[in-house]
Amino acid sequence: MITGHGGNVQALAQRNGCTVDEIIDMSSNINPLGPPEGLEAFITDNIHKIRSLPQADALDMVNAFSAYYHVDAGRVMGGNGTTWFIYTLPRALSWKRVLIAGPTYADYRDGCIMHDANYSFCMSSNEDAFQQDLSKIASMAPDVDAVIICNPNNPTGTLIPVEEIISLIKEHPDTWFVVDESYLPFVENAEKISLVAETRFPNLIVLSSMSKIFRIPGLRTGYLCADPGVIEKLMRFYQPWSVNALSQAAIVHILENPEQIAPFMESTRQFVMEERQIFQEAMAGIDAVKLYSSDTYFMLAELLGSMNSVDVCRLVGDERVLIRDCANFHGLSDRFVRFSLRDRETNLHLAQIMKGVV
Repeated sequence: MITGHGGNVQALAQRNGCTVDEIIDMSSNINPLGPPEGLEAFITDNIHKIRSLPQADALDMVNAFSAYYHVDAGRVMGGNGTTWFIYTLPRALSWKRVLIAGPTYADYRDGCIMHDANYSFCMSSNEDAFQQDLSKIASMAPDVDAVIICNPNNPTGTLIPVEEIISLIKEHPDTWFVVDESYLPFVENAEKISLVAETRFPNLIVLSSMSKIFRIPGLRTGYLCADPGVIEKLMRFYQPWSVNALSQAAIVHILENPEQIAPFMESTRQFVMEERQIFQEAMAGIDAVKLYSSDTYFMLAELLGSMNSVDVCRLVGDERVLIRDCANFHGLSDRFVRFSLRDRETNLHLAQIMKGVV
């Protein structure tokens, strides 16, 4: 559970006899444009907040999210990253059987394991370009307590149209549906296809991460949106002061300045679309690597040559570049790696390295 999250920058730096800053990390799914301008300065200016306890229930953080996304505050819960919710939901809602749309983030499975909930997968495959078979999910949904869908999905980058997810939720009112939208802010028109403000379905639970889009994974902040009854059940397991003072202050600062955040979001999406296309073109001539289409800024690649993911990650690592070995994603194998894009120069540098490696 603790060590299955991908690349280790520190270990690669030690192997190469260099500093961590000299490693190009293309394994972690964070915004290539970095935190919004001024955020790090704001945190520095507010370092004094660590001298006092934060709000026990992160209420200001909840209210800021509520106002920004036009969601009733009674439907919102702020937490120590979306991972806290993933590990708490099976216990709080007494799930015994969970269906996971895979291959996907390992913690959905590990959250079930922690609370003795049986889990199964509905796997997409490379034959279908990792597009989910929603008819299969629909056929399995009546036999489980909950269905977990990451949209867009990690590590495949695929996006399920929101109307198809809504159709699933409507058809199965007795099954919980958890939709993890952690990477949705990177998708064009994300606000129009997000389910964060959807109030029609009491069986819908939406997760929203602040870590990825704002590039603040070390602050550990995320939200859950759901029917007030779900919030009430989750709060029974909520520990006071779960979100630290600097995290709360930073998120409130971000969400209370929409005139800065809207342009940041738009420039991020434009950047991602342009750089993804250029990277695809740079990789097009490498026959031993098949890139799969992605709706976000990370891309899954299948290795078609003689080398496996361990070999490729090692050789790329020798060039002080860290990519994600996807062998430990259930449903994938040692024939898959994932690239999280950065700036153009770095992306083209990776493409050049891959040409020499495979």
